[in-house]
Amino acid sequence: MLDYAGLEALAAVVREGSFERAARKLHITSSAVSQRIKQLEERTGQVLVLRGQPCTGTEAGRRLCLHVEQVALLENELRRAHPALGLADGPMTAPTLKLAVNADSLSTWFMDAMAAFTAGGNELLDIRIDDQEHTAQRIKEGEVLAAVTASGASIAGCNTWPLGSVHYVAAASPAFVVRHLASGIALPAMAQAPMMTFGRQDRLQEQWLQQQGLDTRRHPPRHFLPSNDGFVRSCELGLGWGMHPTALIGCQLQAGTLVELLPGTGMDMPLYWVHARSVQAGLERLTQCVMAAARQWLQPIALA
Repeated sequence: MLDYAGLEALAAVVREGSFERAARKLHITSSAVSQRIKQLEERTGQVLVLRGQPCTGTEAGRRLCLHVEQVALLENELRRAHPALGLADGPMTAPTLKLAVNADSLSTWFMDAMAAFTAGGNELLDIRIDDQEHTAQRIKEGEVLAAVTASGASIAGCNTWPLGSVHYVAAASPAFVVRHLASGIALPAMAQAPMMTFGRQDRLQEQWLQQQGLDTRRHPPRHFLPSNDGFVRSCELGLGWGMHPTALIGCQLQAGTLVELLPGTGMDMPLYWVHARSVQAGLERLTQCVMAAARQWLQPIALA
């Protein structure tokens, strides 16, 4: 039988990042938190917390934290579905759902799903932002309960649902095109034109260049800017060119502050909703909200 007092302490330390903040959340002393985790580590025979600034969970620790969150979510659903059981006696703690979402989805359609979900319950959301190519890894590592991902590949212990496709276009300001690409979208101009990159894992620009038959081994100069608003604004101001979801830059394209580098060469990025199968019932309402928002915003995924 798992020691749920110890698990609660473990989850609090990993969530809050320190023993002191976890103690304040649990209304106990830091030494009590430390003692509970020590006993849990002795019982499991593994180190569960990496002490540091902040404290983080080991792989085993993250798995146990995810278990605590799954239990809290299932208990919350049980209270809602069967109030006559008397499970709501005493203070109720709202469960927190850890989700991994890519920045472009968060800036467009996924916010509608979040609003619909939180309007219908007491659950809280803890959003981890990552590239759509890497969000699935967060589920595999036991860091989140569900994710929006670009991979439709099966993940052990998870259900995968197709959401739709996001259309991306390569765009820059008219002034940038005149300055850097007056001779056309070809080498060597593209190899020298500054490129905007959201983060170190962002490969959309390279994928588009490859789609145009351009050699990406020349490594164009690039700016790194992990902000959706900043990414769009930097392109409007001529810092570089980048790949943008059309849902995010429709106004800029219409106003002419951004122009497509090569009209008709956009890329469709398929997206999928992946969640842990063990909490399918607890995530059913969230899944419905996510699917409804995706239908409003995304295009059907093209069949190969």
